Amino acid sequence: MPRIKRILVTGGAGFLGSHLCERLVADGHDVICLDSFFTSQKSNVSHLLAKPNFELIRHDVTVPIFLEVDEVYNLACPAAPGHYQFNPIKTMKTSVLGVIHVLGMARRCRAKVLQASTSEVYGDPEVHPQVETYRGAVNPIGPRACYDEGKRAAETLIMDYHRLNRVNIRIVRIFNTYGPRMHPYDGRVVSNFIRQALAGEDITIFGDGSQTRSFCYRDDLIEGIIRMMNGPDEFIGPVNLGNPGEFTIRELAELVIELTGSKSKLVYKPLPADDPTRRRPDITLAKQHLGWEPKVKLREGLIETIKYFKSVRLEDFRAPTPNY
Repeated sequence: MPRIKRILVTGGAGFLGSHLCERLVADGHDVICLDSFFTSQKSNVSHLLAKPNFELIRHDVTVPIFLEVDEVYNLACPAAPGHYQFNPIKTMKTSVLGVIHVLGMARRCRAKVLQASTSEVYGDPEVHPQVETYRGAVNPIGPRACYDEGKRAAETLIMDYHRLNRVNIRIVRIFNTYGPRMHPYDGRVVSNFIRQALAGEDITIFGDGSQTRSFCYRDDLIEGIIRMMNGPDEFIGPVNLGNPGEFTIRELAELVIELTGSKSKLVYKPLPADDPTRRRPDITLAKQHLGWEPKVKLREGLIETIKYFKSVRLEDFRAPTPNY
């Protein structure tokens, strides 16, 4: 029988965090969900509150907390441009102070830590597709730097704790992920397009729509994260987790219009500063070490995401920024 572990998920009420908590609870582990609710929703985990092996704590990771745990999934940080640019100083603090506090706890408890990093560490890449050995092309003083450099600094800290203090770590670099429980006003392209299409509004494309992204469905991503945490200690990462299928932003918009049956038209606006022109993961390492690759096609994942957007009331969500 598998050992029951006490697991902390920071950012556990967020889009990905809530699905991770759900999966870990279903697997029988004792799960502590920690969240400040800056961008997340309590409704994402309300169905778990009655479970005897689930606990919810409202707490900000920029402030130390002392818990006894076996594993930590560190997902705490606004991850969408509309959210992380709302308060860039807070975003940087969450990445840097948050991982320092998590690593201090892990060192004391001898816990294993998985750091949710991001494809944004590659910046606007000069290497395509992006491999883990690529060091990136990031503007350290641009409007996205609070997130890009915050996550890069977090990777530095987690590696130094591993080398100096022998903390057992894992690093995953998450590429664009979508699915049910996305925040409708997070500024991500999938949520923007679906929300606009369902409302019959013009769909806003920044740039000429030729820039590319690779979209990974949430179920595939959660499976990859859990496999990485439970994988061999000799493979700590970083490892890319994402779908290598590459689509232009215009192709995504046209598919959303088709699947929603919307009459929306495409309108074009200037591309924001430092917005990457291409984004696609090389997942060779994930295949080799984790036996992982995504299974859900973009069309079927979008169908499920659209169903979710139709099922919620937009007035129940705060739009934390005017830049959506």
